[in-house]
Amino acid sequence: MTGTTASDGPAAPARSGAAARRRGRPPRTESAGTRDRILDAAREEFSVHGYEKTSVRGIAKSAGVDSALVHHYFGTKEQVFEAAVEVAFAPVLAARSTVLEGPLDEVGERMTRMIVGLWESPVTRAPLLAIVRSAVNNEIAAGVFRRLVTSQLLRRIAGQLDAPDAELRAELAAAQLVGIAMVRYVIKVEPLASADAEQIIRRVAPVVQGHLTGR
Repeated sequence: MTGTTASDGPAAPARSGAAARRRGRPPRTESAGTRDRILDAAREEFSVHGYEKTSVRGIAKSAGVDSALVHHYFGTKEQVFEAAVEVAFAPVLAARSTVLEGPLDEVGERMTRMIVGLWESPVTRAPLLAIVRSAVNNEIAAGVFRRLVTSQLLRRIAGQLDAPDAELRAELAAAQLVGIAMVRYVIKVEPLASADAEQIIRRVAPVVQGHLTGR
């Protein structure tokens, strides 16, 4: 009778593909649109529930994926929010060049028309609402929004102004427009909520221009 060695024992069961795969790593067959689906779900969750009450698990459930997949693509909830903000804010950044181009004495109207136009469009209004509602109620969300707006928009507008207080001027102009957006589109106070968009632009643009280039 031949002796057995330690290696002759029963073979270890083969690990399944799911177990062998690193936790949270998407399979190769994962749809290329998964990341976008997660972002869409995140914007919807943040819009409905705000930053505080939104969870990675809730985003995953809404997107029809596992929570580990959300972490794989984005990391923490703050990072998911930042990615959602960047995507939602993309139209603002894309339209930024139209604000910075042209005569400086018309920049107030261009800036006002850009912001009002983005809020008037149903496509861009929903993600903007998600950002604003979350930023108002949570300092982490506010910090993410603040970093993006400051670095990508306000500093560039301030760079076009020939004034020692250029950054303050740009921030005052932005505050004017954010206030209009809050009252008209978020709180929906009448008669501003149902006023004609062109009427709003005509009346607000000179105020924004005054903040930017006035004495």
